Amino acid sequence: MKYGESTFDIVYLLFAIIIGVGILRRRRDAVGRLMGGAVLVLGCGDAFHLVPRVLNYFAEGNFGPWLGFGKLVTSVTMTVFYLLLYRLWLRVYGEQENKKLTLFVYALTALRVLLCLLPQNRWLENESSVLWGVIRNVPFVALGCVDVWLYYEKREALPSFRFVWLLITLSFLFYMPVAVAASLVPMLGMLMLPKTVCYMLLVWAFWKEAGRAA
Repeated sequence: MKYGESTFDIVYLLFAIIIGVGILRRRRDAVGRLMGGAVLVLGCGDAFHLVPRVLNYFAEGNFGPWLGFGKLVTSVTMTVFYLLLYRLWLRVYGEQENKKLTLFVYALTALRVLLCLLPQNRWLENESSVLWGVIRNVPFVALGCVDVWLYYEKREALPSFRFVWLLITLSFLFYMPVAVAASLVPMLGMLMLPKTVCYMLLVWAFWKEAGRAA
């Protein structure tokens, strides 16, 4: 178990970071910077949680605070990732910005980050109540729903991004049971594996688009 999961985590982090850098090198316009930046935010943010998780399997010591801190960082960077997906949608499809929608998206992002930073989350104790798991994820899910809706509306406009809406949807369906109830049912943590696969497919979609327009 520990070898399989650790190998998967390391492969994912290397995949995300290498592809993120590759996108930035391959496509140097605003769309390329958004795609590459989003991928690096995702991969580097997840590293704060996954690296201590791997070390916890193989090294002695109390990694609880580091795992908790890593979850905090990952929660914030995932939020930024979905904000960047919104900015990417505007750029890649050449859409005129709706100021009310943009304000809503930024408000959801700010609220989510603020809720994640509150001490009630007890990140450094590496445990959180189900109630706070629900509270901090309400604006996050709303942000994800905005992205799903936008990319679904444009699903036929760009072949590389045809299934982005579906991958976002599936990532949330796999993530939410873990975020809310993994402290009560640890086996739910296994759902992070298919969630991560969804992220890898998203990263690959960005890479394909960067190559198509390079």
